[in-house]
Amino acid sequence: MQATHLGLIGYGEVGGIFCAGLGPQVDGVRAWDVKLADPAAAAPLRERAGQDGVTLCASSAELCAASTLLVSAVTASNTVAVAREAAAHLLPGTVFLDLNSASPGAKREAAGLIEAAGGHYVEAGVMTSVPPYGIRVPMLLGGPHAESLARRLASFGMDAKAVSAELGVASAIKMCRSVMIKGLEALVIESYTAARAYGVEEHVLPTLQETFPSIDWTEQGRYFYSRVVQHGRRRAEEMREVANTVREAGFEPWMAAATAEKQDWVAGLAAQGLFDGVQPSDGWQGYADRLIAHAKA
Repeated sequence: MQATHLGLIGYGEVGGIFCAGLGPQVDGVRAWDVKLADPAAAAPLRERAGQDGVTLCASSAELCAASTLLVSAVTASNTVAVAREAAAHLLPGTVFLDLNSASPGAKREAAGLIEAAGGHYVEAGVMTSVPPYGIRVPMLLGGPHAESLARRLASFGMDAKAVSAELGVASAIKMCRSVMIKGLEALVIESYTAARAYGVEEHVLPTLQETFPSIDWTEQGRYFYSRVVQHGRRRAEEMREVANTVREAGFEPWMAAATAEKQDWVAGLAAQGLFDGVQPSDGWQGYADRLIAHAKA
């Protein structure tokens, strides 16, 4: 069986989960992250790498030179830049799996760079949050090499399905879904916060429950607020790529663009500490009350 030397570009939440989960399945795991250049930001990464048995590389070039399977797990806006950097250093025949939430156009541009350098590019649409699924998070793969990689990843215990040999299809599925999922997050935050400001949430939520009885709107609301507060910047970047996806299809992305703005706004307030101390037991109301107080300040 072909040896797999795994290299993760981006050692954040997703990269860390994949490194830890795939370590026992492959023939070595390495990672590189731009944060490693900052001693303060690098400290927790080095601690986690030591616990998970991951070798951290000093540069993208060092990582690429030692990897036969590269996985890109960075912020959406860096999708093409990371592919360009990797293309300058990767070994011929290296498989490049792009997990990033980027538009079909961005994925095709990244693929062109990797393929021109002798690599084998595969796009992935990660169809839900990686936690709590870990490496078994459902993924749709696309591109000429998707089928063979799907079989390889399945042998590692991953849930990867090839959906098309055409690049852009898997990312289009992912991004069109995000119009709904991330848009719903933004709508819930706007609706619930305004309802609480008017003191009418006890009338609004029951009507949602009646219309969509399969959803626990109280708990779903808490979850949506918490995810945006924790990951709003990343979600906003994804939604800008979603907007590009809609634009590439020939339509004006009014909803996707507005969702990105909402996500970014909440993330900015979170960075300022507005939601510090909010506990799960506070429910969605804990987050809404902070937004209401902020608006009145």
